[in-house]
Amino acid sequence: MDDRTSIAPPCAGLRIGDVAPDFEARSTIGPIRLSAYRGRWLILFSHPADFTPVCTTEFVALAREAAAFDARDCALMALSVDSLFSHFAWLRMIRDRFSIEVRFPIVEDPTLVIGRAFGMVSAQDNDSATVRTTFFVDPKGVIRAMTCYPANLGRSVPEMLRILDGLQAIDAHGALAPANWQQGDPLLKAPTDDLDEVFAASDATGWFLRDMGGEN
Repeated sequence: MDDRTSIAPPCAGLRIGDVAPDFEARSTIGPIRLSAYRGRWLILFSHPADFTPVCTTEFVALAREAAAFDARDCALMALSVDSLFSHFAWLRMIRDRFSIEVRFPIVEDPTLVIGRAFGMVSAQDNDSATVRTTFFVDPKGVIRAMTCYPANLGRSVPEMLRILDGLQAIDAHGALAPANWQQGDPLLKAPTDDLDEVFAASDATGWFLRDMGGEN
């Protein structure tokens, strides 16, 4: 039996905090198992189809920033319904046209088993043409963030890096990342749960809106 058939029921409706369903499948770097990436961060993302304009720009952009993800101890893994040999032909085209090699794995999912297990496609869909979903998986295999874009809008690679930086920073410092946070910006302390500290705060927001200062 194909190992992928037992990973989760269709349309699992995964949420932040869930453990990413394990699977084993063919990829452009050989057979691959998701759980083999435990111990480091992983970004798993789906794309609607090979040889499509928006997806091509995404893969070029991600390949150019691959070293930045690797420096953060984060692996990239792509997935689509296309066959392994379609992936190979597409990557060859990208290399010849854009002078960049895509070396992170692209998983084939022709039966939609993996996509459905991750809730990337519905049980009624026959293909994943409308799907552009990203899962940020921590070293314990837990889904920490998710994004979903329509097929006609490409991802922002800087935003993917910002999300990764934010997740790693809040883990390292036990803190919160405010709006528009960028690496190096101040983090926020968690609000106090002590009533005396609430009353003793120097102003009305001082007990719950607090920079970490030099602690981050």
